[in-house]
Amino acid sequence: MNNLYKYLLAGLLTAGSVSCSGFLDTAPRNQLSQKTAWKTPEDAEKFLVGCYDGWESGGTILYMDCLSDFGFSFHAHEGFRSIGNGTMSPTSPGVSFYGYGTIGRCNLLLKQIEEIPNMPEAQKKRIIAEAKVIRAYQYFTMNFLYGGVPIIELPQNADEARLPRKTEAEVRAYIAKDLDEAIPDLEANVTRGRLGKGAALAIRMREALYYGDWEVAKAKAKEIIDLNVYSLEPSYQKLFTIAGQGSAEIIAAVQYLETVKPLKTSIGSMLNNSVGGWSSMVPTANLINLYEMKTGLTTDESGSGYDATHPFKDRDPRMAMTVCYPGANYITPEGKTAIYNTLDQTLPGGKKNEDYPESANNSSKTGLTWNKYTAPANQYADVWSTNASPIVFRYAEVLLSYAEAENELNGPSADVYAKINLVRQRAGMPAVDQTKYGTKDKLRELIRRERSVEFAGEGLRRADILRWKGTDGKMIAETVLNGPLQRMVGTVDMTGTNPETRATINPSAPAEAKLVENRIFKPHFRYLPIPQWVIDRNPNFGKNNPDY
Repeated sequence: MNNLYKYLLAGLLTAGSVSCSGFLDTAPRNQLSQKTAWKTPEDAEKFLVGCYDGWESGGTILYMDCLSDFGFSFHAHEGFRSIGNGTMSPTSPGVSFYGYGTIGRCNLLLKQIEEIPNMPEAQKKRIIAEAKVIRAYQYFTMNFLYGGVPIIELPQNADEARLPRKTEAEVRAYIAKDLDEAIPDLEANVTRGRLGKGAALAIRMREALYYGDWEVAKAKAKEIIDLNVYSLEPSYQKLFTIAGQGSAEIIAAVQYLETVKPLKTSIGSMLNNSVGGWSSMVPTANLINLYEMKTGLTTDESGSGYDATHPFKDRDPRMAMTVCYPGANYITPEGKTAIYNTLDQTLPGGKKNEDYPESANNSSKTGLTWNKYTAPANQYADVWSTNASPIVFRYAEVLLSYAEAENELNGPSADVYAKINLVRQRAGMPAVDQTKYGTKDKLRELIRRERSVEFAGEGLRRADILRWKGTDGKMIAETVLNGPLQRMVGTVDMTGTNPETRATINPSAPAEAKLVENRIFKPHFRYLPIPQWVIDRNPNFGKNNPDY
């Protein structure tokens, strides 16, 4: 392992938990301070580690779907539930994505690196480029969620800067400039834990896709493809395990290494109550309902064979690899095989069922648990402190982003079908029915569904339902995030031999028996409220987002 890899892994270990504040912390922990002399290239490399510290949070990625129709977070203090159900406000914004700590570190590096004498030009350019990529990613996250923020370029914190917020378009232009300047100086083949050319292009691609800039999204996806560095992992399930962390599909992830302590990603918070977990972020029945049948037919199509009383039977294989559903087998942290039962209040023999939604605060309120990153649980020595490395960008997103952009630009083509098929067939699904999905509108429907199920549990869903519009011109979020969030009600035959049919669901169960919570989404929720403390501390910031 080279020295830079060691520095990066040590620094990245602190990035796995959700932070709701701390944006004033502009000096990298355990590394060079602003007052430390910049004497050698190694000083710059070490300081770069401080920039990577917090470039993304593994914990946030795991929680992000709770802000959408695909996920639910019961524990209000974690900050995600209020955004998911629409009760956030400027004074109580829930989890905050607003912060300049990482940006401040990048700004300081970009200023101080000029003081290092006799630094090799190629090394200097590469470090500057990586810092700009990290900074661009921070601005992209805030800009999309908040709709325009101050641009701070000097090594100072937001309180000191007291700058007015820029428009969303101005921040977008700044992000594009940083990335376009950085890309030529980045490496295509990078050490795991660093951001290279592929990651920079992926940020540029995703940012363009989110804003409907189809030409740029397609072009950047094509550039990633043409790098010939990435490819689909043959096993979809392996991607989300320790064994899959070195996959050629992964473009960027929040990296941890088992031999470097302490580890950070808490898988225990995702596990169900009966094995000591907290069910802090769980999937919903809305996600289950979206998976196709394994034949490629949707559940509402004639001849699909869908049975609402056995909804887990004969579905897209990604469903079982993504979600632990009632009746499914799972591996406990001790390595034992168990049957997941969240439907019955009592188990055979009269024992209380700890996983029944109303048994405890830490039982899944939706009756479902994520399999991604948790299965099998015994791959981790300690489920509360693991080296699970949540993925930020992977090659499947590149293929589907290209397909979406090209379809919006030019409609269906052999090229588009081929890229979608790579993703579908890797998972064991049939190729696209080109007759059924032969128009731009119908193919758009398929691409959206494909993207939704492929990346479920990976934190992309809220952005998608904010940017996608229905035939009425409204955000998809206005439909899927308004109304009651419901769970399935029924029973599990603990003696059954087929995991797909052990559960019998009662679709006609009373609404009150299925209710998890009522959710609200108003049009102005497209943007989150600027936390009131931001406006209070910066009199030049400007107004909050409309209707907050």
